[in-house]
Amino acid sequence: MKTVATYSIKGGVGKTTSAVNLAYEAARSGARVLLWDIDPQGAASFFFRVKPVVKGGVERLMGDEGALASNVHATDHLGLHIVPADFSLRYLDLHLGDMKRPTRRLAALLDPVADLYDVAILDCPPGVTLTSESVFAAVDALLVPTIPTTLSTRTLDQLSDFLADDATRPTMLPFASMVDRRKKLQRELVTLLMRDTPDFLPTVIPNASAIELMGVQRAPVAVYAPRSPSAIAFRELWGDVAARLWN
Repeated sequence: MKTVATYSIKGGVGKTTSAVNLAYEAARSGARVLLWDIDPQGAASFFFRVKPVVKGGVERLMGDEGALASNVHATDHLGLHIVPADFSLRYLDLHLGDMKRPTRRLAALLDPVADLYDVAILDCPPGVTLTSESVFAAVDALLVPTIPTTLSTRTLDQLSDFLADDATRPTMLPFASMVDRRKKLQRELVTLLMRDTPDFLPTVIPNASAIELMGVQRAPVAVYAPRSPSAIAFRELWGDVAARLWN
């Protein structure tokens, strides 16, 4: 099982939107997909119409008898399962901090289900925390949505610097997110990012009304707007990611 995370130090850059649509496109391509919503806000769970509840909350999940399998839910989409969020995940750092090997806990939870899926996608909260360090240790790649703005590109540099000294660091796969092509500065920044950032993926995700409708439709874009530029972009983005994961 390949494992990736949609992650950024900065919030509001399209992590959950990307996780939901990439999970759908991966399943649509024939992969067996597990989406793990570890953001206590539970937006990915909301989009897939799954109640954001984990049995026993984060305390039980992080305990010795905690397991993902008992919290896996089917979605309305063939081949796509989800481990929903839980509001108690806001205390995840505290529970990890009490463990002997905190950065290995998420990987340990994923190991027993590895034979059941082809790919696991973790939708992560923002920030650099003990949770995020545990994510880094559990995944093969970090998918980093990057808005072409100064602050967003700055956090991309910060993440790269943070991971630079980690010999076991995951591959970093940034991509342009929420891009408004009408804005010259954004177009120029996307060009610079693709030119100067290692492994920057070629597909650009637009800032589009079709994506904004996800909150109303509670579904991936391709379900209700399959021919939209946004749906096509997420399909191509999954192709980019799959090519890197499976060479």
